[in-house]
Amino acid sequence: MLPDPFAASTRGITEPDPVRPALRAAGPLVEVAAPEGGSAWIVTEEKLAREVLSDPRIAKDPALAPAGWTALEQTAAEQPSLTTLDGPEHTRLRRAHAPLLSAKRIQAQADRIHGIARALLTDLGGETVDLMDGFSTRFPLTVLLDLLGIPLHLLDAAVDACRRMSDPEPGTQGKAIAAIADLAAAGLTPNRNGLATELRDSLPAGTSEKDLRYHLFALIFAGQLTTDASIGFLISRLLNGDKASVNDLVRETLKDHPPAPFTLWRFTTVELDLAGIRLPAGAPVLVDIQGINTDPARKPGPDLTFGAGPHFCVGAQLAQLELRAVATVLRTDFPEARLAVPYGELRQTFLGGIQGTRLTSLPIRLRGLTGAERSPRRRTLQAPPEERCAPPPAEPDARTAR
Repeated sequence: MLPDPFAASTRGITEPDPVRPALRAAGPLVEVAAPEGGSAWIVTEEKLAREVLSDPRIAKDPALAPAGWTALEQTAAEQPSLTTLDGPEHTRLRRAHAPLLSAKRIQAQADRIHGIARALLTDLGGETVDLMDGFSTRFPLTVLLDLLGIPLHLLDAAVDACRRMSDPEPGTQGKAIAAIADLAAAGLTPNRNGLATELRDSLPAGTSEKDLRYHLFALIFAGQLTTDASIGFLISRLLNGDKASVNDLVRETLKDHPPAPFTLWRFTTVELDLAGIRLPAGAPVLVDIQGINTDPARKPGPDLTFGAGPHFCVGAQLAQLELRAVATVLRTDFPEARLAVPYGELRQTFLGGIQGTRLTSLPIRLRGLTGAERSPRRRTLQAPPEERCAPPPAEPDARTAR
């Protein structure tokens, strides 16, 4: 009998995952009990996964979900977004987002993002700190607010709202979405210069203020979640003595511990055959990203961490640069940093459903600060809000391969 792939669980960081091998052994397309009732189908084979992720007959609009499913975004008609639209409408919306988050645009922010990582880590001091108790959330949110042109005095409100997104209390998630959308609007006020105003000016004509705010919410929440889920695995691997290059370290961490173990839900729009199985219209389909990435029989090549096809993650370049920045700054500015507990004592928790896996805690000691960094301390993100958007000093020698 298959283990429940959607059941929340906690295990040691070195303990094998019992779910992925069981799903792979069951075949390329596995029928399972869906979290909200009925059947769902999980794709476990890479070739089939890439076909599914590009098949226009398998769509993301929650309007196609089985009756009674509630733990989904609003439908595309209720709230158009990158994650609910398909076809030409999705293409038009993606064209507005993609240039703002291209490899070239994001790489141009490398100094800025390295400076943010350096400032936040420096502020933690040299005592034992738990990086999963603040840093893993605050770092990507600081980067996102800074790039969007949102004043950083709103950072604490953004952290609080993102944490409330996972609160099961009815109505809490809706309030958190509204809070993030409201603070995002601060990036649209006169004289603000950032990606928020660029996105506003790039969206299709007729886009409402409500829809613009939702697009900004999606960038902030998804961008925070992606890095937050991966950063603990990256840092623990680095501080456990992994000597790989920064690029390889980030790539391998994301392959083994993708921010999302599954894709978002997709639904068949017509009856169709997949891997010899006839699926009805409206069948829920997932791709097992983590299982495919970590398949021992998989040939080398691009992984599925950020998806594939038309819905390939638009923020992939930013997430990877953030992780490279943290790894680089730890190696160059904090060479004596170390885990405060043995690596094998770290634990990871899967939140259940299609949510991600993260470390429960990551206690480390940040030693290696120089006297100049301790006193007087270099200027950090505690500057007044109007000064916080100034780029940090360029320090090219503090970066390695990206």
